[in-house]
Amino acid sequence: MLSLKKIRSFTLVLLLISCAYCRTVNDKSIICEGREAVIEPDYTDVTIPPNIAPMNFMIREEGSCYRIRVFSPGAYQFIIRSGKGKVSFPARKWKRLLEESRGDSIVIEIYSSEGRKDMKRYTPFSMHVADDPIDPYLAYRLIYPGYYSWSGIRIVQRSTGSFRVSPVFNNRMMEKNCANCHSFNNNSPDRFMIHIRGSLGGTYFAENGKITRTDPEIEGIPGGATYPAWHPGGRFLAFSSNQVRQSFYSVAEKDIEVFDLFSSLILYDRQENKTFSISDRDTAEYLMTFPSWSPDGRFLYFCRAPQYESGYSPEMEEIQATRYNLARKLFDPDTGTFGETEIVFDAQAMGKSVSLPRISPDGRFLVCTLADYGTFPVQHREADLYLLDLVNGGSSRMDINSDETESYHTWSGNGRWLVFSSRRTDGRSSRPFFAYIDSEGRQGKEFILPQKDPDIYGRMLESFNIPEFVSGRIKVKPRDFVAASKNKIVPARAGDSDASVLIPDEAKIRAAEKDNERPVH
Repeated sequence: MLSLKKIRSFTLVLLLISCAYCRTVNDKSIICEGREAVIEPDYTDVTIPPNIAPMNFMIREEGSCYRIRVFSPGAYQFIIRSGKGKVSFPARKWKRLLEESRGDSIVIEIYSSEGRKDMKRYTPFSMHVADDPIDPYLAYRLIYPGYYSWSGIRIVQRSTGSFRVSPVFNNRMMEKNCANCHSFNNNSPDRFMIHIRGSLGGTYFAENGKITRTDPEIEGIPGGATYPAWHPGGRFLAFSSNQVRQSFYSVAEKDIEVFDLFSSLILYDRQENKTFSISDRDTAEYLMTFPSWSPDGRFLYFCRAPQYESGYSPEMEEIQATRYNLARKLFDPDTGTFGETEIVFDAQAMGKSVSLPRISPDGRFLVCTLADYGTFPVQHREADLYLLDLVNGGSSRMDINSDETESYHTWSGNGRWLVFSSRRTDGRSSRPFFAYIDSEGRQGKEFILPQKDPDIYGRMLESFNIPEFVSGRIKVKPRDFVAASKNKIVPARAGDSDASVLIPDEAKIRAAEKDNERPVH
């Protein structure tokens, strides 16, 4: 992290310099407000990458004329003037500002005035610029809030260093099929997958510009291939196989509960086009979901809870009592076999339920989401991000949480940045936030993905779903998926029966009904 002593000393110098301007500017008297200006998004005191797009913002203070002074630690500075409070940094000046402030801080000073009235000066604020860069692209699904409609779903890639957005997938070109999940192998733009449900359904694998259409599902798997996790080696993918249900509340505080009726884990071997069930050898039945590999590929992490005692017709009280622990299995990629299950994090003992485990590239830290119960945290306002130290032990609630929902998250390729979904802006739509995490797990203040128009989040209804870092530009386009959809789907073959999970007959019956259901994930 940046030196706090260095940050404070630099800010103090700027405060002393700026106080010299508390006399007159353009023959106007200046009133020092003694506080920072209110800006939106809140970019005060954030830690940002040295290759991030301009951090444009709105000034939420009364005025008809605004003057913004921007300083680097060296001699570079410039002034921005605005009549409506919108602050847009010129691209070239912003790039130079980042270069000169790397490992130090940018300081921003705001003045405002209304007509001929005296000018107000606000306390300067800083943006701390880390040495560590962020991945150049972010891929995410844009989807409107709702429980049944998927008539407009897009997967796009956004340059993190500029405001360029380009399409990857558009379901309006695919008979409005639902695009459920996307996953990248080691953040690579040249190897990723998208799962599509509907008339053109299948798991679409994009590799070096070529797209193939497969179906990892095999007979006896009750819920199809749902949540994916790509093994670092590229040959295997772990999926959870989920039968998802939803119930609606009649109380104002909460409108919907999403839960798994049944869930298990499967392993898909791309090289052999075979699917195996990942079994537990004890006699108890478990719900298992959200697979995630360790960076070295030696362990498969996942979330596990006891199956409902009532079987496959749980009441709401039983659903609200279901809590998942974090578990893992040793994996041998040479044989494709797993060891016994071991519990890594006992969330149940905390009265919590764990979901979405993701491990840092160096293998030291794991970030997961904890909610009061269940396995669909995006619908839980109390859901928070927790940091687990896999080397030294211990867990803690992260500093980057808010009073609203925090859910999906993933690490940058260098392990210094985390992107996560948060509903803190309006309590309804998920937005991507970034946070710096140093080698000891300390976190900088988080910030929302900057936009060319800083006011856009207030007008935008779509959620940014499943944000994933990508190490380069994705070259395939929506029309490539249209072309691949015309190919005959290639079904996977069943792996050795010895590895199969025994599926209860009732689950098989319910599996036959899934084609008539609308997905909610």
